[in-house]
Amino acid sequence: MDKPFMNRPAPNYQPNIKPRSGLEKNLDRGFIWLTRIFALAIAGILLWIAIQVGIQATPAIKEFGASFIAKSAWNPVNNDYGVLPQIYGTLVSSFIGLLIAVPIGVGTAVLLSENFLPSYVRTVLVFLIELLAAIPSVVYGVWGIFVLIPIITNLGKWLHTHFGWLPIFSTPPSGPGMLPAGVILAIMTLPIITAISRDTLISVPPSLREAALGLGATRWEAIFKVIIPAAFSGIVGAVMLALGRAMGETMAVTMLIGNSNSINPSLLAPANTISSLLANQFAEASGLQMAALMYAALILFVLTLIVNILAELIVLQMKRL
Repeated sequence: MDKPFMNRPAPNYQPNIKPRSGLEKNLDRGFIWLTRIFALAIAGILLWIAIQVGIQATPAIKEFGASFIAKSAWNPVNNDYGVLPQIYGTLVSSFIGLLIAVPIGVGTAVLLSENFLPSYVRTVLVFLIELLAAIPSVVYGVWGIFVLIPIITNLGKWLHTHFGWLPIFSTPPSGPGMLPAGVILAIMTLPIITAISRDTLISVPPSLREAALGLGATRWEAIFKVIIPAAFSGIVGAVMLALGRAMGETMAVTMLIGNSNSINPSLLAPANTISSLLANQFAEASGLQMAALMYAALILFVLTLIVNILAELIVLQMKRL
């Protein structure tokens, strides 16, 4: 009589694993060292760029020091320079762009990663969103001048009439300004947020969704309480990458922001960014003005570096949770 199943001895199973040859091990070591060399080369290039920009900015650093960051004047005639309005414009326009792009981008990523639409419709939408990233920034700028600014001007008149008591709508719209620049940055960063967030949501193991549904969660509860939290680190990385893109955008912002070297709390007033300042004045600059522009470029470099470091810290923190 056969023994009961629980009392049978376990089968002597030995997986048929072929030992790795010496050539395969050498190829693995070579690949590891090659990737290390590439990583060090990228870090070296980044450091070399920072050093070169710092050398060119040395005269302005010696002349103005840390006060360069706190001053608002930009007067090439008197060699009096400061980038506080440009820093303000860079941060505010990028914040406006992300404020618009993040909810739309993440929502679109959820739509395209779930089975809400037929596969052929999702394929077309994914292609169109990725196509937005391939459009040159000058095309966005021209479109913004002839299409976006007239729309925002009409909207700005209504906002100023009804909500002019608020500081952010305290000035009548004059065409180019902070708000058009922020909207164009939202459009330009939308493909980055959507594409990376979608890839992150797709990579979430299906077992998490199945476990949530098995425990009685609805489809939307599984998405908002399980899928999105599991992909949160990747979504944060996408947002921070888009922020770096927005802070460094030049042509489209230069054409739409108005290039006014002053700080105005109104979103309808003209403003300026560091990248726009460089685009407008670099070709004709010399002497101390060139050094001041390099100093401003170095500040933008540091701001972008800080954004990337914060993104990495947030991602690492989320992975530990």
